[in-house]
Amino acid sequence: MRVLIIPEDFEKDQHLLKPIFERLLQSIGKPRARVRVCQNPRLRGIAQALNAERMLEIVERYRGMTDILILCVDRDGEVGRRQRLDQLESLYSAAIDFLAANAWEEIEAWVLAGVDLPTAWRWTDVRAEIHVKEEYFEPLAALRGLSDRPDGGRKPLASKAARRIDAIRQKCPEDFDHLVLRLSEVSA
Repeated sequence: MRVLIIPEDFEKDQHLLKPIFERLLQSIGKPRARVRVCQNPRLRGIAQALNAERMLEIVERYRGMTDILILCVDRDGEVGRRQRLDQLESLYSAAIDFLAANAWEEIEAWVLAGVDLPTAWRWTDVRAEIHVKEEYFEPLAALRGLSDRPDGGRKPLASKAARRIDAIRQKCPEDFDHLVLRLSEVSA
């Protein structure tokens, strides 16, 4: 199985998504799945990620070279974001298996769900925060001495979180676990 992950922000999200999806696919019985992060084009923000023509370009470019395309974006407090993703899915589902997911509220929350947090932090507060990256992820990377890395600590923290896929599923049921269930159905 060939899986292409399309992040809304390639520069930051590639380091988070690849290790998590590799481990996720192993956990649902797809250990030989090849996971790539879309590098051409490199999306630069939510406007490009939600643009139907831009997504069509990606679908057309990778049809036949991949089995499943997964668009991953942040919810960013936008209540209607899921509906927009549903629209995109309906446009391309006849051409290829195309899934779209929005992290609640940011993809960094998936990583935080899979790592040990400082004891003073409550998961309910992390989960409720719209600016997870700034308020929790970046401070955690700094606490662990990872913030000076070129990836801002994303790769090592995501690799650690990927070992605890079940924790991510349990703590992020509306977004991550929902995607896992849908992915299991598509890849069945």
